[in-house]
Amino acid sequence: MIKFEHSVFALPFALTGALLAWRGAGFQIPRLGWRFLWIVVAMVSARSAAMAFNRILDADLDARNRRTANRHLPAGLLSSGFAWGFTLVSSLVFVWAARQLGPLCFALAPFVLAILFFYSFSKRFTLFSHLILGFCLGMAPAAAWIAMRGSLDPRVLWLTAAVMFWTAGFDVIYACQDFEFDCREGLCSIPRRFGLAGALRIARALHLAMIVCLVALVIVFHLAALSWLGIAAVVALLLYEHRLVTPHDFSRVNAAFFTVNGYVSLLFFAFWAADILLHRRYLPLQ
Repeated sequence: MIKFEHSVFALPFALTGALLAWRGAGFQIPRLGWRFLWIVVAMVSARSAAMAFNRILDADLDARNRRTANRHLPAGLLSSGFAWGFTLVSSLVFVWAARQLGPLCFALAPFVLAILFFYSFSKRFTLFSHLILGFCLGMAPAAAWIAMRGSLDPRVLWLTAAVMFWTAGFDVIYACQDFEFDCREGLCSIPRRFGLAGALRIARALHLAMIVCLVALVIVFHLAALSWLGIAAVVALLLYEHRLVTPHDFSRVNAAFFTVNGYVSLLFFAFWAADILLHRRYLPLQ
C-alpha cells in the first residue's frame, strides 16, 4: 500500500544530515549506533504514517482515476480500518523513536506529523502542494541533525532546501501523468495551471535550485572533492531524468520518477558519506 522501498528517497539525505552533525561534533557523539538506528526507525515510521494517511484521504480520488484505481484501498484489497490502524501504529512508533532521540525531538514529533498529514490536503487548494511534499522530505536531514546534536545548526537547512526542491521537481514530473484527471476534478497542480510543457520547465528550474543549494552546502561546511563529485553525479542523473520525458511522451515517467531518483539519493549519500568519513576534519561551529 505504501511502497516501503520508496523510503530510499529521503533516508539517505537524513543519514547525510546525521553524518554532518557527527562531523561537526568532532566525531564525538555518545551512543552513535543507537542514534542512527532510531533515526532510521523514525524516518521510516513517519513516512509510513504519512503515506497511509494519504492513501486513506485519496481513496475516493484514486478510485476515479484510471491510473490509481487498482491501489489497495479503492480496489478493496485492504480495508480502511486496516489503513487507519496502520497509520496509528506507525505514528506511535515515530513518536516513540523521537522520544529515544532526545527531548527536543520528542517535543517536535507532533508538529512533524501535523505537517506530514497536512500535505495530503494541500493539493485540494494550493499549487504549492509539490513544495509542501518537498518540505516533508526535506525535514529529514534537519531532524537527523537535531537527533544527533540536540539543537539545529542553520547551515543544514541548505540540505533541507535541496531535498525540498528536488522532491518538488520530480513530483511535478510525476503529476503530469494526471493532467487530464486534475483538470476534470479541479485539483491544484502545476501541470494543470501551466500545462505540460510549462510544468516540465518548472521542474527543471526546481532541480537547478537543488543544485545551487547543494553547492552552498559544500561551501558552508567546507567539504572536499568527493562532495563535489557527488553533486556532479546528481547533475548527470537529473539531466538524464529530464531527457526521459517530453510534453508529448510520458511513457518513461516511472523510470524517471522511481529509478533515477533512487539513484540520485543513493549516489549522493555514497559520495558525501565517503567525503565525511575519509576526511575527518573537525571544524568547530562558529
